[in-house]
Amino acid sequence: MPSDKKLLGAFGEDAACAYLRRRGYRILGRNYVCRFGEIDIIARDRRYVVFAEVKLRKDGSHGAAAEFVTPAKQRRVIIAAERWLQQNPTQLQPRFDVIEVYAPEGLETKKPQINHMEDAYQP
Repeated sequence: MPSDKKLLGAFGEDAACAYLRRRGYRILGRNYVCRFGEIDIIARDRRYVVFAEVKLRKDGSHGAAAEFVTPAKQRRVIIAAERWLQQNPTQLQPRFDVIEVYAPEGLETKKPQINHMEDAYQP
């Protein structure tokens, strides 16, 4: 049985994917894992292949969710993205986004608040 943390993580990623699809993104992959790191969502948006880190919180009382995407986490995502790009060549430009999902009632939240920060950090 999955843990509450895994269920919440999947809930946040599902909400982020739905948000991206509504905005015309095409989801290329989820939870890409290699020995260097993990990428929550890989999506396509016109000119970009987007590597998105999703952070879910109940609220912002302990800081914005994006603050938890540390420089070390950013490096791991960038290296994993380089690996993904080696396996999936594309003419699209890479972009690194952070998607904050705020779900005050946890899994019971009907409409989570989503903040999408495009180009949140650079390789």
